[in-house]
Amino acid sequence: MKKITLYTILFLSTLCLLPSCDSGFEEINTNKTLPIALDPAFLMNNAIINASNTSEHMVFELAIVQQVITPFGGVLGGGNYNQDNKVRNQGNWVRFYQSVLKSLVSVITTTAENPNRTNLYHSARIMRAYAAMVLTDSYGDIPYFEAGRGFTENIFVPEYDSQESIYKDVLKELEEASAGLDATKPRNTNDVLFGGDIPQWKAFGYSLMLRAAMRLSKVDPTLAQQFVAKAVTGGVIQANTGSAVIRHTTLYQNSVSGLLNGSEANNYFLAKPFADFLFAKNDPRLRSISVRYVGAASGPQQTPARADFTPAAQRGMPMGFDNGTIVAKATADGLASFYDYSQVDRFRMGKIDAPFFMVSHAQTKLLLAEARVRGWITTGPVAADLYADAIRAHMTEMAQYSAASAIATADIDAYLAVPANQLTAGNELRDINEQYWVASFLNSPETFANLRRSGFPALTPNPYPGKDVADVRKLTYPDSEYAINTANLNAAIARQGGDKLDTRVWWDKQ
Repeated sequence: MKKITLYTILFLSTLCLLPSCDSGFEEINTNKTLPIALDPAFLMNNAIINASNTSEHMVFELAIVQQVITPFGGVLGGGNYNQDNKVRNQGNWVRFYQSVLKSLVSVITTTAENPNRTNLYHSARIMRAYAAMVLTDSYGDIPYFEAGRGFTENIFVPEYDSQESIYKDVLKELEEASAGLDATKPRNTNDVLFGGDIPQWKAFGYSLMLRAAMRLSKVDPTLAQQFVAKAVTGGVIQANTGSAVIRHTTLYQNSVSGLLNGSEANNYFLAKPFADFLFAKNDPRLRSISVRYVGAASGPQQTPARADFTPAAQRGMPMGFDNGTIVAKATADGLASFYDYSQVDRFRMGKIDAPFFMVSHAQTKLLLAEARVRGWITTGPVAADLYADAIRAHMTEMAQYSAASAIATADIDAYLAVPANQLTAGNELRDINEQYWVASFLNSPETFANLRRSGFPALTPNPYPGKDVADVRKLTYPDSEYAINTANLNAAIARQGGDKLDTRVWWDKQ
């Protein structure tokens, strides 16, 4: 019996040496339900959703631009104290470099040669330009040309590229991608930004080109003017319906709003410079944005019964205090406690499904107004009209956050009828960029970038006595880069003059 069994095994083994033995072997051993590749359209949507703001913006950029502030330190210490906080300043890097940029490079790589995906290819190039701008504006030199190529080209420690080379390529990419979009070719109708609407994608691309060009207004005005003209000729966003908006849901929540409605709901306040600016101009947006829980002596006392939305009741929290020193200041200001200062209303503009405006109609109109003042645009509406249209657009935009934040047309008309709220001869750049500060509220990386570029509003430096630097000009690189990409990072730091909060990026020219 043992011999028969042995012969049988030998016979079957011999058969397995024949070419026909592996017939169907691969098919049998392939998992038919396991995907071998992701549809690039899914990666594109993931990149768009993740291109929204991050909760870390509350710690750094919103405080740096003096719009929202907390007196608390520790994990919340950052722009409120002008102090470095490596744990929190890496938010843009983790979100945009490790996630958004990586996904977009994959989309671009997999669609570049596919004629049926040309619109997806070009829209991914536009989004990549957006992500690259957020990153380089935040940190300075970054890996750009080799970024996201670890899987495809085994580049695991990419070189850092100069911000100058990045911006020049971004402008080239936006020009080629915006022009390359073609409504006659297949569209990605499932995209979460524009639903595959090619004219809207084009307007987004050209509006982002306008933004990128204006970023170079001090460091390379000739190139800036050249690409401003190209953007205008290509066609920028012309209405609020064309704004590039990420629509959050209760599933895909706005990160900043998640913080405002979560563990830090009681601890963030409207900064005094921002609240005072709106109040001084009798700006109806103050009512849309803020709430004050009058008489609140603690966080739990910030109840709906105490909520007051009237502009006259609002009190912005002053800069330069921590949770110890702010107590006496609140008393001196006649408040029950520091919990009595005004906040961004987390149930309206700060709700968890609040939209995030990447590039808005209002921002675009203001940049056009500045370009008109500079003489880089010589036809079309004059700067004063572009300025007024931008303010109207942003005030109208308030309704997209909440019906309770909507501003009546009569109130908008009344605001614009006041001579002091119109474009002032001799102070055009100041007026335009102060309004850009307001129109970019809660898009804090963009607010921070334009504040550095334009110098407006002319904010009083943060007076906090324990600050590390007098003026924050960039974020420092995350510890992960020091550990993983040391040589390339050190070369970039040496080229820029140090990895410090007050180091200026290339386009931030004094």
